Amino acid sequence: MTAPERLGAATGAMPARGTFVQRVRVRIIAGVAGLLAALPEAPINALSDAVGEVWYRMDGARAERARRNLRRVAEHFVARDLGGVRIRAAATHDGALEGIVRSAFRHAVRYYLDMARLPGRSAAVVIDRLTIDTPETVEEAFRVPGPLLFVAMHFGSVEYPGLYVVARTRRRVTAPMETLNDPALQAWILRTRGSAGIDLVALRDARRALTDALDAGGTAAMVADRNVAGGTIDVPFFGAPAPLPMGPGLLAAERDLPIWVAAVRRARGGRYRAQLRKVEIPPDGTRRARVTAAMTGMARAMEEAIAEAPEQWWSVFSPIWPDLDPEARAGSGRMEPAAPEAPR
Repeated sequence: MTAPERLGAATGAMPARGTFVQRVRVRIIAGVAGLLAALPEAPINALSDAVGEVWYRMDGARAERARRNLRRVAEHFVARDLGGVRIRAAATHDGALEGIVRSAFRHAVRYYLDMARLPGRSAAVVIDRLTIDTPETVEEAFRVPGPLLFVAMHFGSVEYPGLYVVARTRRRVTAPMETLNDPALQAWILRTRGSAGIDLVALRDARRALTDALDAGGTAAMVADRNVAGGTIDVPFFGAPAPLPMGPGLLAAERDLPIWVAAVRRARGGRYRAQLRKVEIPPDGTRRARVTAAMTGMARAMEEAIAEAPEQWWSVFSPIWPDLDPEARAGSGRMEPAAPEAPR
């Protein structure tokens, strides 16, 4: 069974192929993606920045949420002595804050452009374009063959850590993905990421699939910087309690594995810069205490990674903290329905 078929089987009554309009639309998307991958990058990147500017001017509600979230981020960076001058100035100066909000829209568009180019990223290209800021930590992570538990964020090029792991280990990566309302688009995303060595699984099946991958000595990866569909634990995140997915903490505590927090941000000239941080799990204590400690350490590591380029953290467009957005408790996504039982 293919990855789209596995995910489609978990979506209940949702048609596996989507409607006619959805199928036509995804063909157009795939065609445009192929064209973008073939064209010179510099002019297309400039065009995507222009699209981001238009988006910023037209979506006032999204911009306002980003302002609230980025203000909190900036204030926390001042308190922790993290981040550059520009983001720290945003804690008190509206002009500096607005500049980062505008940049966040441009980088959000660049993310979609990165995803469109994904099938054309060979292992050689991935390695060549990446500068690793934490080489000792990366070498530690890959020194001994065995299971690896990675956590990423909606930050920079979120697929790039997975691409690097595939290029480095020649092993596929298992990662969860929420189910979209558009089955045709879902299938295209699965094919696109699958072509790069990333096997996506439905959220309802994620725990079993990630556990199986780790038990087989493979690599499990999760994006865990905001609540998507429940299963969270409140931990301090940028100075305020935030419900974050507890899956990384549970898996790490159950298997005595460290959490490797990976972040890849865009740099000049079509290059990328990567950082990896190791979060150790306390060897003793109750499971609840160990999970909480793991999640707290993970959140702190994510803060340090985001400090390098906060405008590339596109979770700022989503509910993160319940005191700023009550929707953060419900999550920004949904859990797909259970598959119907087979007739007896």
